[in-house]
Amino acid sequence: MSASEEAPRITGVLETALYVSDIDRAEQFYGGLLGLRQVGKERERHVFFRVGAGVLLLFRAASTRVTASLPPHGADGPGHVCLTTDPGDYERWKERLRDRGVAIEHETLWDRGRSFYFRDPDGNVLEVANADIWPR
Repeated sequence: MSASEEAPRITGVLETALYVSDIDRAEQFYGGLLGLRQVGKERERHVFFRVGAGVLLLFRAASTRVTASLPPHGADGPGHVCLTTDPGDYERWKERLRDRGVAIEHETLWDRGRSFYFRDPDGNVLEVANADIWPR
């Protein structure tokens, strides 16, 4: 490929979306239990949280499939997001979730760190990793 055919560089992921059925319940789980900072909310449509340099968008799919201002979008079934934490807080996160009745479904040791999996109230699979587990 010549330089003129190469794609311009993508520098990161700004937003990640998951779909939920109850905005208030999602707000309590992600804001209350996970302690994420809320940056936007529209009742019955979405709630947004800052996660590091990006934003986690939680939408009601039924509401985002019908829109005049943006391309309609939505998904069915569980989504997945992996969050990172400092290595020293990894075990504390597992303890916090278990103490609040959230089951840890799986834990994995990767070449570059470890992570564990659990679900939000809508069945989305969340993962917490203690490092960037992906090759650079």
